[in-house]
Order: sequence, then structure tokens, then C-alpha cells
Amino acid sequence: MANSAVQFLRLPVIASSGLAVVASGLLYFKQNELIYPRNVPVDARTNVPKPRQFGISDYEDLQIPTPDGESLNALLLRPETKRLGPPVTVLMFHGNAGNIGHRIPIAKVLMEILGCHVLMLEYRGYGLSTGTPDEAGLKIDAQTGLDYIRQRAETRDSKIVVYGQSLGGAVAINLVAKNEGRGDIAGLILENTFLSIRKLIPTVFPPARYLARLCHQYWTSEDILPKISDVPVLFLSGLKDEIVPPSHMTQLFAVCKAQRKFWRTLPNGGHNDSVAEPGYFEHIHSFIMEEVISEQ
Repeated sequence: MANSAVQFLRLPVIASSGLAVVASGLLYFKQNELIYPRNVPVDARTNVPKPRQFGISDYEDLQIPTPDGESLNALLLRPETKRLGPPVTVLMFHGNAGNIGHRIPIAKVLMEILGCHVLMLEYRGYGLSTGTPDEAGLKIDAQTGLDYIRQRAETRDSKIVVYGQSLGGAVAINLVAKNEGRGDIAGLILENTFLSIRKLIPTVFPPARYLARLCHQYWTSEDILPKISDVPVLFLSGLKDEIVPPSHMTQLFAVCKAQRKFWRTLPNGGHNDSVAEPGYFEHIHSFIMEEVISEQ
């Protein structure tokens, strides 16, 4: 009887240990699938909406080669009415699911209110891009997109604004920190991004909160962002973000050492719908007009 009781009491411990092992395995061996869910929704790798489906006629569907042999799907949107003054090109980095086609409505509004070009870049392994995503690869992809803008005749003299949502914010921070010395990046816009992947794990994957040290995808934005000093930064924080705690954005703003940084909240904004909140695009328009265009 005593032995049976001991065995029974040991079951929760064994079960807990088993869950920990499973969580460890998932986090270490499958973390790329967890961090980069490029097959969500199920047809995200094959069904990439086109700009013409959203009433955009002047655009170019691109395949941009990377230095390490991948091919990145991208869209270059051209404004119907170009604004007076210096041209602007927005380099747009999306979140960790879906594809660039799902973000065309956002790009359309940016293009229309700013009279700017928008380059929408699809990371390796997403949508119609080749390869498999990881941190090192996405950094190459981001640099490839920026270099494309710099080399193409119709965009190379632009003031470049780098815009990133969620994971795209981490991509944007790394890119701007690496390139701000060139002087052509005129603004950085961050929406609902995180301090680092390790610090995000307890929120998005609670069973693995004690195993975050196993994560080999880092995206340490809290360490990289303070390296940016000359490029103005706009922070857009949805206060009802259910995936990235708003405190991550608050702390990023605190560590940011940019000479010009701006904090804007969206009180009812969740992780995926902050863009639909009142004032979202007005904040971007004001930032571009006052901090990018006016700085000659």
C-alpha cells in the first residue's frame, strides 16, 4: 500500500518532467517553426494577394536575389500622385506570419497619404520567397532590400523610412543600426515589437518560460536599439497587445538613445489590429512630415 502511494505521488513529478522535456525539445529543435510560422494561414506560401486586388495599378512584382543565393519576393508600389519636395521610399517589414500580400492595404494607405514609393519585402521562406527563415538569414534579406532601394534609379535618391511591425520591428532595428552612417535612412517606425525573443517566450509559450535560455534565435532589440542615435524613431504601441506585452515597447522607448524619439499609444490596439485604430496613420503622417521631410 505504501509503495503504491509513493508511485501515485510520483506521477505528477514524472508528468511535469515529461512536459518539460517536450517543451525543451520543441523550443530547441522546432523554435524556427514557432518563431517564423510562415505557413499560417495554411495557403500563405502559395496564395499571395496582388496589389491590383486592392485597386493599385502602378506596381512591380519583383524577385530580388540575395548574396547567399536566395530569391526574395517583393512588391514595389508607386504613388499615383507624387508629393512635392524630396522623394520618400518606405521599406516595409512584416510580422512573423502570413505574407506581404496580407499587408498591401497598409502599404496602400502609406503610399496614398505620403505620396511615396513602398517596397514590401517578403523574408526568405515566406510566401513566394525561397529558403528557410532564421535570424541570420532575415538580416541578410533586410540588407538586400535596402541595397535594392539604394541601387534602383527611381528610388536611390529617396529619403528612406524603415517600418517594421512585431518581428519586422526587430528586423528594422538591426538594419537601421547597421546602416545609419550612410545618411540616407531618414526615419524608423516601430509597431508592437519586443525586447528580445528570450524575453518574449514566457508570454507566447508559457510552458517554456524556464527554458528560454535554449532559444538560439535572439533578436536582441533592447541591446541594438541604443546604437541608433541620428535616425528619428516613432514608437506605435497598442496598449491591448495580447502577444507582445506593451511593457516591451515602453522599455524599448526608454533605452532608445535617438536624439529624436516619439511615443504614441493606441489605447485599444491589439497585436494585429493596432493599424486599424484611430490616429495610427495620422501619427505616421505627422512623423514623416515633421521629422523626415522637413529635415533638409
